[in-house]
Amino acid sequence: MTESPVLKKSPLHERHVALGAKFAEFGGWEMPLEYGGVVAEHTAVRTSVGVFDVSHLGKATVKGPGAAAYVNSCLTNDLGKIGPGQAQYTLCCNERGGVVDDLIAYLHADDDVFLIPNAANTAEVVRLLQAQAPDGVVVTNTHDDYAILAVQGTNSDDVVAAIGLPTGHDYMAFATAEFAGTPVVVCRTGYTGERGYELVVPNQAAVAVFDALLEAGASYGIVPAGLGARDTLRTEMGYPLHGQDISPDITPVQARSGWAVGWKKEHFWGDEALRAEKERGPARILRGLRAAGRGIPRPHMTVLDQSGTALGEVTSGTFSPTLKKGIALALLDATVKEGEQVAVDIRGRQELFDVVKPPFVTVHVRES
Repeated sequence: MTESPVLKKSPLHERHVALGAKFAEFGGWEMPLEYGGVVAEHTAVRTSVGVFDVSHLGKATVKGPGAAAYVNSCLTNDLGKIGPGQAQYTLCCNERGGVVDDLIAYLHADDDVFLIPNAANTAEVVRLLQAQAPDGVVVTNTHDDYAILAVQGTNSDDVVAAIGLPTGHDYMAFATAEFAGTPVVVCRTGYTGERGYELVVPNQAAVAVFDALLEAGASYGIVPAGLGARDTLRTEMGYPLHGQDISPDITPVQARSGWAVGWKKEHFWGDEALRAEKERGPARILRGLRAAGRGIPRPHMTVLDQSGTALGEVTSGTFSPTLKKGIALALLDATVKEGEQVAVDIRGRQELFDVVKPPFVTVHVRES
């Protein structure tokens, strides 16, 4: 009998157990799926504030003379468009243009870049970068050295500031501060659409920071939120999930993520295939689907036209707690346009859906 792989655990695992979390496997990690219910946690983030443990996300450093230039020659987005203290969403693509991973690059300096890939893809991203790194550039997998806490929601500034960390910086900008003598990176990023921050914390300080956030946030209605709510929140915003909406077989052109490609750059991994696909137009495109009735779509369900001909499939599908109806991202034939109506085969029933452009909900982000 094959033994199940041992799942990694967050440095906050015992805190989650004490809070009554239900756990699930995410990229080889045992992480909180929910505490008191996905809808309640989702609603708290949309209306007040929630804190997520996303320590399963990868971490890697690229350091040495020309580190930033090297990263820029590999990943799709143009790192030259930002400066030190800023972060950037970018993609690691294969030679066919498929997405090996999507990640956030933190530019500390020309010789120091910090990367946050997805949990399951960290080793591969590090391997690819190490394989082609020029002399003097060192790529290090630091996946197990840091925790990441995401404080998301209207009241996120108040909570982060209450524990003495900096707030108010621009979206995708970060600052480094100290908490109890330990350096913490505070970045205006998130995966929910709401105003929020992601805190990169050395493992040894993770429990202290988590406890402080919950204590300081009590008067602001903070709740610990699991990765179930994180998924419904990101789906409402139309944010892609690697392994579903983007993958080694789905390109950024197909996924409508061309905004994260530095088309004017001389070179990046997969550039020839992506430029060719952009020129001729993709055969399939990621679209949004909003239920016209009561159907709840799920990944891999078939999308059909009015005559029953298959048009593609759902890549992400869920019940939207905000809209109180089913929503989905679906990879469809490029002939399908926004404003049309299609059907989704939901366990033998054909439920009608409107083809729309995400995001599915409008968030009102409070600016400082």
